[in-house]
Amino acid sequence: MNKEQAKAAIEAILFSFGDSVELNKIASAIETDNDTAVSYIEELMEEYEEDNRGLKIIELDNSYQMCSKTEYYDVLIKVKEQPRKYVLTDVLLETLSIIAYKQPITRVEIEKIRGVSCGHAVNRLVEYNLVQELGRLDAPGRPLLFGTTEEFLRSFGVNSVDELPSLKAEQMEEFKAQAEEEMNAMETVEV
Repeated sequence: MNKEQAKAAIEAILFSFGDSVELNKIASAIETDNDTAVSYIEELMEEYEEDNRGLKIIELDNSYQMCSKTEYYDVLIKVKEQPRKYVLTDVLLETLSIIAYKQPITRVEIEKIRGVSCGHAVNRLVEYNLVQELGRLDAPGRPLLFGTTEEFLRSFGVNSVDELPSLKAEQMEEFKAQAEEEMNAMETVEV
């Protein structure tokens, strides 16, 4: 398979699957190594940008996906009924942040950090496909472990969780102080 045939095959794979496809599967399908496959994919990405097409190829944690460019979202809505949007409340955002930064993590560990029950929040995030079950912890009771999904990466515009912003030490101290104040206020109300 020559270079142009390989690029056409990659395009067909990404278009047909809809979801992201791992690099090693693409390389295997076109019978080449990962580095060569990446170079072909990068060329395709540039071609899509240069030709001002409605599609683009994105990288998601060593996988690739073909998707619509965001600037054509309004046009797509006119053709298809408006997609269901989910609302991330403060509780959901807090829970999602903890999962994103501490994954894999159990529900009990999330609750220790938040100081309140979070079963509903975790279930809602799983329903929204932002969080997924990663398996079970090898401990008594074998609790479920949770982590983020590719949908989380797409929604927040990052290629991997390594690209999430890091918190500075003073921000952490401020968050701890706020959490302690909230806990003290809750204890006062309970008494």
